[in-house]
Amino acid sequence: MRYAELRTPSQAKLTTVASLAFTEGPACHADGSVFYSDILNNRIMRWTPEGNSVVWREPSNRTNGQTFDPQGRLLHCEGAEFGSAEGGRRVTRTNLESGEYEVLTDHYQGKRYNSPNDICVDALGNIYFTDPCYDDRSIMEMDCDAVYRIDISGNVQRILSQPEIQRPNGIAVNQAGTALYLVDSCPEVGGNRKIWKFNLNEYGIADQQQELWDFGGGRGADGMRLSTSGNLYIAAGISTPRGKHENRDVPTGVYILSPLGKMLSRIPIAEDVITNLAFGGTNGQTIFITAGKTLYRTHVPDVGEVAYPVWNQLDAGGLQ
Repeated sequence: MRYAELRTPSQAKLTTVASLAFTEGPACHADGSVFYSDILNNRIMRWTPEGNSVVWREPSNRTNGQTFDPQGRLLHCEGAEFGSAEGGRRVTRTNLESGEYEVLTDHYQGKRYNSPNDICVDALGNIYFTDPCYDDRSIMEMDCDAVYRIDISGNVQRILSQPEIQRPNGIAVNQAGTALYLVDSCPEVGGNRKIWKFNLNEYGIADQQQELWDFGGGRGADGMRLSTSGNLYIAAGISTPRGKHENRDVPTGVYILSPLGKMLSRIPIAEDVITNLAFGGTNGQTIFITAGKTLYRTHVPDVGEVAYPVWNQLDAGGLQ
């Protein structure tokens, strides 16, 4: 199908702000900086509003997805892609003020995680993360690819796995903790390239599965984020297919999907492979996008719904 490109009143220009190797996991801090992963080089970078990118942590234990919790602590999915021997295969947290770095979970029922991929958090501080295995599946101790929840007491439970989903990737939750959105991206011929919505009950269990979008034979989505209007901003698509499992039907970009599953528009990003995004800026209407070796930013009509609303904490001299 044809995807309409987003047109904003200001016709905001998409600008390159940094270039690296394989960027992922952007998370926006109140000082205007952006923390993001360079998985291939096993490090976490920090981009500043002055336009500088510096190494913030190396090695990163193959950190992939990241986000901030309500207290402004940075959460990390330490995965296993691009080198499982260096991968942490766990979820960790860094207090940027004190420097404290701690492991939140590294096993479930006595088995190591596959490769924690993406992460989100609700307003109470409950954490949700995906655990697929996209590289060498011989490392798996688990018998499934799954989604987990760490509640505020630290208890971990598996809330989704096969057969309801195939390969969980990007994840988003509303701040009320009542709805979960999941990217199901299976790199096999005929595999799912879908966006699912689930109800979350008071115990964080996912049910009432609903298909919001199917990217079909093209490369599906990777990361995504939720806006206060309920729209999903989804990093998806590819220009050069990587195998028989995908085609060029889904061009690279950030896709904007309504709460009812209507595709509203696309922000084109002319680079493979687009991976993830995060809301930031002084009013929450700037998105930072990781794609290939590059970190981009642009302005959008929506305001991001996140547990750590950085735009409420920036002063007048912050990032525009």
